[in-house]
Formats: sequence, C-alpha cells, structure tokens
Amino acid sequence: MFQKNNMPIRETGHEPETIIAASVKVEGEFTSQGNVLIEGVVEGSLHTDRDLRVGEKARIDADITAANAVIAGEIHGNIVVAERLELEPSARIYGDVRTKVLVVASGANMNGRLLMGTEAGEEKPQRTVKKATDTEAVKVGKAERASAEAVEEEKEKRTVNAFFTG
Repeated sequence: MFQKNNMPIRETGHEPETIIAASVKVEGEFTSQGNVLIEGVVEGSLHTDRDLRVGEKARIDADITAANAVIAGEIHGNIVVAERLELEPSARIYGDVRTKVLVVASGANMNGRLLMGTEAGEEKPQRTVKKATDTEAVKVGKAERASAEAVEEEKEKRTVNAFFTG
C-alpha cells in the first residue's frame, strides 16, 4: 500500500530549518540551532546558532543574535551577527548593529550605532587584580577608569551613527 520514497536526503546548507510564515506572529524568546527564515512578525528576542534570513514583508521587534544574517524587512532592536550581515535594499534597521562584516545594498536604511570588524566578535577580557592596600586600590581604580574612558571615547569615534540611503 505505501511505497518507500527514495528521494535523496536534502543537504543541510542554507536551507531554512524553521520558517515563520507571513501569517504567523511569534511572541517571546525564540531560539533555534538551525537556519531560520522569517516572513512574519517576531516580538521579544530571536537567537539562532546558524543563519537568519528576514523577508521583505517581515517585521521584527526583538534583539537578534545569529551567525550570519540577510535582512530585507524591518527590525526594531539590536542585532549581533558573529560573521556576516547583509542589508538588502528594502532593509530598515532601527537599533545598534554589531558584526564582523557588513554588506549594505543601495537603499537600505539603518538608524543606530555600528560596531564592525574583528572587535565586534571579541569579548572584553576579565582582569584579575591582586590584593592591594586601600591607597593603592584607589590609585589603580582611578587609572583603570581613565583608561576605560579613553577606550570608550576611541570607540565612539569609530562608531558610525548613520542613515544609509540610496
């Protein structure tokens, strides 16, 4: 009655494993270990260990983390992409972006801060401080604060607060 189907197994390349269709709204914390395609609405947070694609009609009100992403829709929230982020001409980003590589098509809009390059994927190293007297600790604390402020000022100089237009 039932015949075995000898269809080949689909390769797990860039094929989406999870699809949020145009008629679907997801609220809350959305987490995936595979590729994700969003055509609908997502509110809350969105995390995937693999690739994310946001369709042209999609609307996301969430902070996003992904390995790679291609955005064609509208996003209100911060985006952290470990490797490559592509903004297509219809992309509308309202939030801060952090990625190693950014590709922006003519017409894409971004309102927020941008941090890119190898620094975007690095975490700040934790420093260990040996026990010191109160006077020495105050001196070290002041020096560290001054150093941290200088680093933040330098980051602000390199941060782009841009509005990309075509």
